[in-house]
Amino acid sequence: MSAGIAAPERSDQRAGRRDFAHLLRAEWTKFRTVRGWVIGMVAAALVIVLLGLLSASGNHASCSGPGETACPAIPVGPDGEAVADAFTFMHRPLAGDGGITVRVTSLTGIITYPPPDHDEIVPGVVPWAKAGIIIKESTRQGSAYAAVMVTGAHGVRMQHNFTQDTAGHPGGVSARSPRWLRLIRSGDTLTGYESADGTRWTEIGTAQLTGLPSTVQVGLFVTSPGDLTVKQADLGGSIEQVRFTQASAVFDHVDLRGDAPPGAWSRDVVGAGGMTDWERFHRPNGVQESGGTFTVSGSGDIAPRMDGQTIERTLTGALTGIILVIVVAVMFVTAEYRRGLIRTTLLAEPRRGRVLAAKALVIGAVTFCAALPAVVLTVMLGAPILRSNGNYILPVTPLTEARVLVGVAALLAVAAVLALALGVVFRRGVAAVVTTAAVIVVPHVLATTSVLPDSAAQWLLRLTPAAGFAIQQSVPEYAHVLGHYAPQAGYYPLAPWAGLAVLCGYTAVALGLALLRLRRADA
Repeated sequence: MSAGIAAPERSDQRAGRRDFAHLLRAEWTKFRTVRGWVIGMVAAALVIVLLGLLSASGNHASCSGPGETACPAIPVGPDGEAVADAFTFMHRPLAGDGGITVRVTSLTGIITYPPPDHDEIVPGVVPWAKAGIIIKESTRQGSAYAAVMVTGAHGVRMQHNFTQDTAGHPGGVSARSPRWLRLIRSGDTLTGYESADGTRWTEIGTAQLTGLPSTVQVGLFVTSPGDLTVKQADLGGSIEQVRFTQASAVFDHVDLRGDAPPGAWSRDVVGAGGMTDWERFHRPNGVQESGGTFTVSGSGDIAPRMDGQTIERTLTGALTGIILVIVVAVMFVTAEYRRGLIRTTLLAEPRRGRVLAAKALVIGAVTFCAALPAVVLTVMLGAPILRSNGNYILPVTPLTEARVLVGVAALLAVAAVLALALGVVFRRGVAAVVTTAAVIVVPHVLATTSVLPDSAAQWLLRLTPAAGFAIQQSVPEYAHVLGHYAPQAGYYPLAPWAGLAVLCGYTAVALGLALLRLRRADA
C-alpha cells in the first residue's frame, strides 16, 4: 500500500519540477524578447567597466623628492600581504634552537607637533609603540618573525608574521614595574613568555614559522608608528593627520641562549628613511649601551600596511550600474501590471508563489551573468592602469579576490531581486525604483562621501540594505594597527558576508511582502 502511494507522489514532484522549469523558460523568454530590458542590462555592465576604467585612469600617485624618482618597492610579508617593516634592531645570528630573555624598565617617546596647536614636540608614547625581543628570518623587510613586546597602551603582546597578535597581561612598564620577556625557538615553533619578576613565567602564545632557516637573527627591537588623529570636518566627514613619533626603551639583563657567536651586537635601522628634525638635533634612531644596559630608539612599525589602493577601487562604476539594474528589474514586473498581462501570467500558473520565485530567479540570474564578466574585466584592466599611474595596489589572496568579484556580482543580483519584489508591492515603476535606490544607493553615498560623521555612517551601513557593499572590501581591519577605519576610507562596519546577509535579509522580507500582495490583491 505504501509503495503504491509513494509512486504517485514522486510522479507529482517530477511534474511540479517540469512545470516550474517551463515557468522559468517563459519568464526568461519574456525578458530576452523585450529589447529595452536587454539593452538596460547590457548598459549596466558597460557602465561598470567604463566608469571603473575612467576612475583608474584619473587616479595618479607619485613619490615626493628631488627629481623624477620611482617609488620604492613595498615589502610583502610571508602570507603575501603588503607590510610595514621598519624598526631599530640590535641583533646577533642564532643557529638552531635557542632563545633570548630581557628585562624592560622603561618605554618613553616623543610625538611631533600634535594638535591642537601643532607648535611643539611633546613627550608621549603612541598606543602601538613596541619594544621587546624578536627572532626574525633575516633583516630583509617582510621576512618571517615572531616577537614579544611591551606596547604604549596595549600591555604585553606576542605578534608574528605581521597579521597575528596575541595579548598578554595589560599595563605599562617602568623602573618600579618592569616587564621580563622571553622568546624561545624550538625548530619552527617559537614560544613567548612574560614575567613580573624574572622567576615566575607565564606563556603568552606560540607561533609556527614553517620554513624558518637554521640560522636566524635574534635581539632587541623598538618601533613607533605615526600618531594618528581624526578631526571632524565642518561639513561632515573627517580629516586624518599622521605625525612622526619616536619611542625609546631601556633594556637590561639581556640573556642570549643557544649557538650565537660572541662579540658585539650588530645594530641596524631596518627600513630606514630620511632623518627628521628631531633626530637631527636630538637622538637619532639607534642603540646606546652603558654597562650592560641598552637604550634603543626607533620609529616605524611592524604590521600590515594599510596605505595603498585596493582592487575594489576599480569598481566605482558598480554604484551607477546598480541603478540601471534596479530600473530594469522593476520594469520586468511592473510592465505586466501596466499592460494587464499579469492576469494572463497568473491564469497560466495559479500558484502565485511560483510566479514570484520564477521572476526573482530569472532577474537575479540575468543580473549576475551580466555583472560578473563586467566586474572581472574591470579589475583585470583597471589594476594595470592604476599601477601604470604610480599607484600601489595592496595585494590580496586569490580567494579574497574571487570573493570580491563574485560578491559584487551577487550584490547587484540581490539588489535586482529586491527591486523586483518592491515592484510587485508598489505596482508602480517610479515608486519602486525610487524606494529601492533610497534604501541601497543613497545610504552608501551618504556614508562614503564625507557627508556624515563616521559613527553615523557606520550605523547607516549596519542597518540598511547598503550594508551589502561590504562584500567588496578586500583588506580587513586589524585591531593591532591604528587606522582610520571608516566607510569613506573603504572600511565597512560589518564583515563582507555579514553585510551581504543584511541585504539578503531585506530582500527576503520584501519577497514576503510581495507574495502577500500577490495573494491578497486582485491582479
